[in-house]
Amino acid sequence: MFYREAGDFKTSYAADSQTFPIRLDRWGYMVTLAVAFIVVPLFISDYWANAILLPFLIWAIASLGLNILSGYCGQISLGTGGFMAVGAYSSYKLMTAFPDLNILFVVILSGLITAVVGILFGLPSLRIKGFYLAVATLAAQFFLVWLFNKVPWFYNNSASGQISTPTRSIFGYEVTGATAHSEAKYLFILAIVFVLAVMARNLTRGRIGRSWMAIRDMDIAAEIIGVNPLVTKLTAFAVSSFYIGIAGALFFSVYLGAVEVGEAFGIQKSFLVQFMIIIGGLGTIFGSFAGAAFMVLLPVLLKNIMVGQLGWATDIAAHFEFVIVGGLIILFLILEPHGLAQLWRLLKEKLRLWPFPH
Repeated sequence: MFYREAGDFKTSYAADSQTFPIRLDRWGYMVTLAVAFIVVPLFISDYWANAILLPFLIWAIASLGLNILSGYCGQISLGTGGFMAVGAYSSYKLMTAFPDLNILFVVILSGLITAVVGILFGLPSLRIKGFYLAVATLAAQFFLVWLFNKVPWFYNNSASGQISTPTRSIFGYEVTGATAHSEAKYLFILAIVFVLAVMARNLTRGRIGRSWMAIRDMDIAAEIIGVNPLVTKLTAFAVSSFYIGIAGALFFSVYLGAVEVGEAFGIQKSFLVQFMIIIGGLGTIFGSFAGAAFMVLLPVLLKNIMVGQLGWATDIAAHFEFVIVGGLIILFLILEPHGLAQLWRLLKEKLRLWPFPH
């Protein structure tokens, strides 16, 4: 009654293998895009943009990148914050060195630079895996933050060590700087998220994605059947770092506007993105968005309840926020290790069979 496949039939392999083979899914996807691109900009406010929408979209990009590496290729990484810092500082150097360079190209080049750095730090994955690889990427996190703190060239010899984004526009609308409008920033990031999500979906469904999953499931068997572990793992690190670098560039240039590397891209950011893909679901595109939404919306909701409604002190509310989020992560790991994506899949299965028992 609510969610049916009756009447959906396929006459070609392309139709059968499309991303949304069920008509209701396709309509839901198109309605969601229409609301996001047309309706939301009409009603967006500075609070909704800065507190919810922009962080959600940027963290969704970072979650997509880490999910490609960890969820699809099975390579553990705790260096997400450091790679986001690479994207942020790359965008800053590009904008200050090339004032006429379009902000879109700045973001893309920042992602490409981060991809090169990701390949370099992904080389240990050819020899080590599991806990040892996690430690190696954790070392990359600390090294990159130390590097951007200690080498003045990265922040143009600023006395404070802080970097600030210059004003940049696209199609005549400012998307960076103090005078940028929330609508322009939101649409700019949303368009990038849409393109990257489509790219991720196509990559994971093609030959490259199948190679990643073969390495994830059993690397020795994958090598026996012809999958090159060198190319596959480094490709995963490159694509993952590209996404995370773009997220870092947007986080600095469009969202925050000014950052200090130790505060903005510390180890807590690496754990935050790791929690997003765990809660959302490893190895799913939807899980990246669901986990990002959960980790962005929950603190805002808890803060409004504990501080706004109950009148608690801000520091006490912050401590309780950590306790609640940590408890929920443990609960997800125990009860549903496949995350929100698995719950969404089970819900759709039940709707297909309703009102009959499952």
